[in-house]
Amino acid sequence: MNLIKKLFPKKVETTPVEPLTAYQLLGGEAGVRALANDFYDIMESAPEAADLYAIHPLPLDAIRQKFFEFLSGWTGGPPLFEEKYGHPRLRARHLPFKVDCKMRDQWMFCMNKALDRQVGNVEVREQMRASLDQLASHMRNQ
Repeated sequence: MNLIKKLFPKKVETTPVEPLTAYQLLGGEAGVRALANDFYDIMESAPEAADLYAIHPLPLDAIRQKFFEFLSGWTGGPPLFEEKYGHPRLRARHLPFKVDCKMRDQWMFCMNKALDRQVGNVEVREQMRASLDQLASHMRNQ
């Protein structure tokens, strides 16, 4: 009798395991919402983001919700933004605003702080940071 059959007499059926999405790794709805809210909390309070904060309509409740809905789908969770508003078309949606290097850097300042606070898994945090950095750079229109 060969060694494999001796050690494993019954064949075990295995099902491939799907990798977890960023949405799941962030803690699902609660984790993604915490990231979105922390981003706006930082924007509201950090002097480093004053110019970025100044271009946002107040109160920030509606934009917080939209950002959460966008991040939900972007991280592999429910496509809440698309269900309500259609394809994000982020660059087109941001064309009415002056998005230069300064605004991009202020946005990333807030996002980096939020990622540092909300995402404990270093690998997930750094992958998200790199992806969001590319996305923020793509939004530049000046």
